[in-house]
Amino acid sequence: MTALALYPLSTFSKMVTTMKSISANGFKVAAGEARFGIHYKMKGVTLNMLDVKISSKDTNGELAVFEQTGFTPHGGPPLHIHPFQDEYFYVLEGEYHFQVGDEKYELKTGDTIFLPRNVQHAFVQRTEKGRLIVSYNPAGKMEDFFKTTDSWTSPPTMAEITKAFEDHDMKIVGPPLKVT
Repeated sequence: MTALALYPLSTFSKMVTTMKSISANGFKVAAGEARFGIHYKMKGVTLNMLDVKISSKDTNGELAVFEQTGFTPHGGPPLHIHPFQDEYFYVLEGEYHFQVGDEKYELKTGDTIFLPRNVQHAFVQRTEKGRLIVSYNPAGKMEDFFKTTDSWTSPPTMAEITKAFEDHDMKIVGPPLKVT
């Protein structure tokens, strides 16, 4: 009986521990800065730089937000799927071509696009430079993915890129998009 009586307290204690792991205080990340001071470069996939603005560590894995600076005109990631995450992009600067499922979209500064989980998608940067806000919900393994691509010291093979995607809960289903 005592064990049964203590069960609700045990469950409540676990809930409080989980709630406490979400950042209890607000914070600011200045323009041009990253949450923990690390600028991730997507070596091998693009030449883009990603700065964590809101970390999965801040949200108990519920959300991750990045600012992506695009240094890869006419480049982008391969067509891929996130089985466990929704993703959205907000264009701060530049122009992009997106494919979501079979639909194609042209985005410019101020536009937003939503990419639901389990739907193949990719984008290509149309302008010399671009900047995007990219968000993942839930955060999944995206911070670790960008950390992995940043750690490559030589151009990765397609097998290494595919493995990096798979290790971080994504699946490549086609080549990168071409500028048309």
